[in-house]
Amino acid sequence: MKEPRSLSAATLADPDPAASGQQKAETRGTSHHERIYRAISDAVIEHRLKPGARLREDALAEVFGISRTGIRKVLQRLALEQLITLTPGKGAAVARPTAEEAREIFDARRMIECALMARLATRITAAEIEEVRAVAQREQQALRGHEQSAAIRASAAFHARLAELAGNQTLAPFVAQLCSRSSLILAVYGHSGDLGCDCNDHNHLVDLLEARDSDGAAAFMHRHLDAIEGSLSIEDAVDETPDLRDVFAVYQQESAS
Repeated sequence: MKEPRSLSAATLADPDPAASGQQKAETRGTSHHERIYRAISDAVIEHRLKPGARLREDALAEVFGISRTGIRKVLQRLALEQLITLTPGKGAAVARPTAEEAREIFDARRMIECALMARLATRITAAEIEEVRAVAQREQQALRGHEQSAAIRASAAFHARLAELAGNQTLAPFVAQLCSRSSLILAVYGHSGDLGCDCNDHNHLVDLLEARDSDGAAAFMHRHLDAIEGSLSIEDAVDETPDLRDVFAVYQQESAS
């Protein structure tokens, strides 16, 4: 009887080197697409790309060093999340929520986030309190330093993280999406340099969660979202074609380093 052929450690670890190489290449490609997706979505959320701004596929492909097919996939994902619109014959543009959509988004946020705060107050841990308070403090520091983009990012992260901690993994991604769309609403209907709420609101909310005050946390979230919506004023905006090299200059510098 023949002895079974021994297998080297390399063979055991990687039985099909060619297939493994292909998987690694696909992983790198996916990671690259994810970074591009994040760069564009951050630019939208932080108002560096204004609502209505045209996003030319060829210009984006050049900026990010990727094929137009790859850019198209990223844009399709952003369209599914309603951060951009894709119009046949016109291409991609940053979404511009209508007044009716704005009201509906804040209605949805009140219904979902207020209920989640009541639930979160009964289960949040001391470590989680420290975590979300740190996010609120980053937002305050950004506001004091007139760093609008950083403040917008921290505010959205604060709300999204609270939804995650509430323990409903179906609603948490939806809240994150609503927060992203709210940033577009602020860009269209808000006032320059204003996030639409008192910079101490988030700290007050954390205080209520720490005190296990379910009713108070839910009611405060309702007032908080009311205040943001109440700060908005409807004005017409003009479409623009941004300089994409300028918008994504930081991304290009990071890629080159």
